[in-house]
Amino acid sequence: MFKKLFVVFVTLFGVLLAVPSLSPSLAPYFPSWIQPIPLGLDLKGGAQILLEVDTEVMLKEKSAQLYEEVRSAMIDRDKGIIRFSDLHNTGDGVSLNVRDSGDMSKAKGRLKKVLGANVDVSSSGKTLSVSYTSKAREEMISDAMTRSIEIVRRRIDALGTKEPSIQSQSGKYILIQLPGVDNPEHIKELIGQTAKMTFHLVNENITNAQLESKHAPSGTLFLPMMDNPNQVLPVYSHVEVSGDSLKNSQADFDQNNMPVVTTEFDASGARRFARLTTEHVNERFAIVLDGKILSAPTIREPIPGGRGQISGGFTLQGAKDLAVLLRSGALPAPLEVIEERTVGAGLGADTIATGKIGSVVGVLFVLVFMLMLYGLFGLIADAVLIVNLLMIIGVSALFGATLTLPGIAGIVLTLGMAVDANILPFERIRDEVRSGVPTLRAVDYGFKRSTKTVLDGELTNLICALILFQFGAGPIRGFAVTLSIGVMTTLFTCLVLSKILIDYYMNGKSKKIGYIRMK
Repeated sequence: MFKKLFVVFVTLFGVLLAVPSLSPSLAPYFPSWIQPIPLGLDLKGGAQILLEVDTEVMLKEKSAQLYEEVRSAMIDRDKGIIRFSDLHNTGDGVSLNVRDSGDMSKAKGRLKKVLGANVDVSSSGKTLSVSYTSKAREEMISDAMTRSIEIVRRRIDALGTKEPSIQSQSGKYILIQLPGVDNPEHIKELIGQTAKMTFHLVNENITNAQLESKHAPSGTLFLPMMDNPNQVLPVYSHVEVSGDSLKNSQADFDQNNMPVVTTEFDASGARRFARLTTEHVNERFAIVLDGKILSAPTIREPIPGGRGQISGGFTLQGAKDLAVLLRSGALPAPLEVIEERTVGAGLGADTIATGKIGSVVGVLFVLVFMLMLYGLFGLIADAVLIVNLLMIIGVSALFGATLTLPGIAGIVLTLGMAVDANILPFERIRDEVRSGVPTLRAVDYGFKRSTKTVLDGELTNLICALILFQFGAGPIRGFAVTLSIGVMTTLFTCLVLSKILIDYYMNGKSKKIGYIRMK
């Protein structure tokens, strides 16, 4: 009795999960975790953007960081300065000349100790070469991909875009699908910005003649102003505070009711920012975003709390966008749009309509076939098949799966396999009856002796679906998800629910064989 009640409860629960998807107008009457199944890009319409992660630029930046680390290690006063010359980047590493050949082994040992196992240190005569190992470069590229996907996801989520699909492809591309988005230009602009913010001191010792020559001396950068690219300001290349230390950023208004961006640093960033504003009162520092200067205010007094404010003639939307960029973090590598595709809502509606027609026609043919072949048992199989369809939709919605056209194909294929899972026990029952077994016992034998075969077939389908999900992407995964859910619901409906309905009809008695048509 308990088993029957449990099966009824699970069946009703699965069917109820599908109600909001079949009738979205009823969704407000259901809990927030029972909502309509979201439609994919090919059904709802929207935008698809393919981005390429420029890891070469990232590796060059890492090489520039290596330059600073090598320089700092060589002039470490606590450990003793090692005299060197001609320190320069070589593209994939750093090279320098050690003036005293007797310091070569000391220099190599110090660099290996400071930089760790991620670098190779080699020497030739007085020339010392430092470069990242192949393993370290592969890890940097992999980390850049992972971080890029996460940052893109945070930026899109912050804009309130619903049901985005963000996936890695071929190790260097990011595929973004945005159902329901008709104009992706704003999103494309926002996610493509590197948003790397740094704080630099302004070099007030640079003359106008040096600025006009456009040749910055060592340790100085000539950077354009963001609001006026023709205006260039000299800043020290040394980063005083990095945007990596930002903990939060929000759009706000200043005392003059002008949009600004407030920033809050973590503990480490707050200490560096406090030291910067304490040691350089009445000096200017530049706030640099992606190689352009947002503003260059004068430090009037120390700012010990780790909180700051960025102003730059923002519009309210501009301040909100910048806050999102800074809050989500800087991209480790630039992103380039390789492909952009927009699917209109009308095309999605046509796809849904044709998909519905094809699915309904296919299901009707199956229902009629089962009814003609097995009579009353075929009617029970049809009822179980409809319950199976509703449960697939409901469980998919519960798990947050997105329904795509390949997903619909997966559902139709599942229903076809579910029919097979019904035919196997029915044919076994027919064989038992032909051999003279009473009908009530034939039903038990039929289900028991066909269960292993049904399980073998469905388990094979499940393994294939899991492999498709693991190694596939995009639409293939949608197909795999619905197929996997369908395997589970098929086993429940065809082996459990179907048996209970037949037992209810038999009512503990051996009835005539009219409910299974004999040839």
